[in-house]
Amino acid sequence: MPQGRPTLADVARRAGVSKAAVSRVINDAPGVAPRTREHVRQVIADLGFRPDPVARALASGHGEVIELVVVDEPSIFGTSPYYGRVTAGILQELAGGNAQLRVHVVDEAGARALLSRMADTVTLGVLLINVPPRIAGEFYARCDRVVAMSPSAPGVPYIGLENAEGARAAVIHLYESGRRRIAALHGQDGNACAEGRREGHRRAVLELGLPDISATGKFRREDGYTLTQRLLAEEPGLDAIFVGCDLMATGAMQALADAGRRIPDDVAVVGFDDSVIAECATPPMSSVHQPVEAMAAAATRAMIGRQLAPHWRCVFPADLRIRQSSHAGSPHRGSLPNHPAPAT
Repeated sequence: MPQGRPTLADVARRAGVSKAAVSRVINDAPGVAPRTREHVRQVIADLGFRPDPVARALASGHGEVIELVVVDEPSIFGTSPYYGRVTAGILQELAGGNAQLRVHVVDEAGARALLSRMADTVTLGVLLINVPPRIAGEFYARCDRVVAMSPSAPGVPYIGLENAEGARAAVIHLYESGRRRIAALHGQDGNACAEGRREGHRRAVLELGLPDISATGKFRREDGYTLTQRLLAEEPGLDAIFVGCDLMATGAMQALADAGRRIPDDVAVVGFDDSVIAECATPPMSSVHQPVEAMAAAATRAMIGRQLAPHWRCVFPADLRIRQSSHAGSPHRGSLPNHPAPAT
């Protein structure tokens, strides 16, 4: 057994290979037979070898890196405003320095394998989006330079938003404008942001004595369209929709238009995110503001500044931005009980 912290040379000696071969395995580079690669990885695990991340980065000529790991489909990553805003926030913090951003878009199985390979070679840190909590927790046990973009496994540092409060404000706004058959389109089960927004909607309808009319899908335009079609068939009298994502809300607005429902005269719509598509929608869409760029920048600063510790978190407020999709021409159908008004 080597004395003190094991070195790359110790790994090479124990594995019976060259230091260059060990380096290729660590960097997931070609040139090593699969059986040898697995043998070297086992020796690395047995010895508890941890490559120095900064030295490795400098040796490779790449400098320090923020790794962005996203569990989603590549086509969605390329079209979703949310991911573009996250990327912009990270790059804002990296501007003027030598650090780089590296993006990985994978499925759930790919995330586990990627993070397992990455755990011992991280330089500045890893930002996780949509990575299941169990996988995030496994990774955090091996690498403490990580931030999730929503609540994750216990102890994993995260950037958060007051999702429940934002959703509640949206529903109360719709009620204040006179709406009484308020439906909701929620994001997928297991998504922390979607769960928070669902909780806020449920809390609001309970407080207001309204029925819980809702449907669940993915944060995608297509799901917003098909779910709204279904709700219109099941609830022809609905007069408002709260949607947990702006992209999903554009599908809902298209379904309403195709059904001949005027926005906001017949059906008011409020989205969530306050992305550029909210302002560009026809009519402009009311939406709960999520400061995505600022959130991603804060996560990046925390990683660069080595501020992270178990249970570290930074939670941003969510406020409602009211536009024509829920405001202009809205009839008042009743009086509002004594409930606090949402922030505007």
